[in-house]
Amino acid sequence: MALYTASYLRSKKQSLADYQKIRLYSESKRRSTFDIFLCHSYNDREVIEGIFIELSEMGFSVYVDWIVDPQLDRANVTEESARHIRERLESSRSLLLAISENAVLSKWAPWELGVVDGNTKNCALFPISESQHPSSSFKGREYLSIYPYITRVNELHSTKLYAAKNANTYRPFNEWVAGQKPIFYSRSIF
Repeated sequence: MALYTASYLRSKKQSLADYQKIRLYSESKRRSTFDIFLCHSYNDREVIEGIFIELSEMGFSVYVDWIVDPQLDRANVTEESARHIRERLESSRSLLLAISENAVLSKWAPWELGVVDGNTKNCALFPISESQHPSSSFKGREYLSIYPYITRVNELHSTKLYAAKNANTYRPFNEWVAGQKPIFYSRSIF
């Protein structure tokens, strides 16, 4: 099992050619529904862009407010902007909360998590480690530990993502995005 490192996600952003970024950004702006609403702290924007690229390359449609809706003004929250974000939350199949040291600074994250949890209940944590050698487990903060977390597992010639509660309770990521909850398996993924 491996968590994503901030350095890997930053390199993902830097390694993608500008024309490819423009294509991904343009495609996301034309969408009205999304597989994933990526909840995060704006202070992590370089890392978030790496997550956006990683998940988009895997075939998922990802909503990031400042990519898809750059007209929203973070400094001036209005009823209209809150309504718009709520519509984006409701038109997304799942929510990933990018957990970093900055995540606790986000004023929107608890509200967004609550909206989706109360609506589809399809929420998970996307832990980001600053360490080059992250630990093999992730502990959520307080109430966050009720949600599964996303982990990478290297398998033969590919890397697969899982939504996991622990080593024996997990679901392949694409199945989790579709709304299937992690279940207990006798075989550990780690």
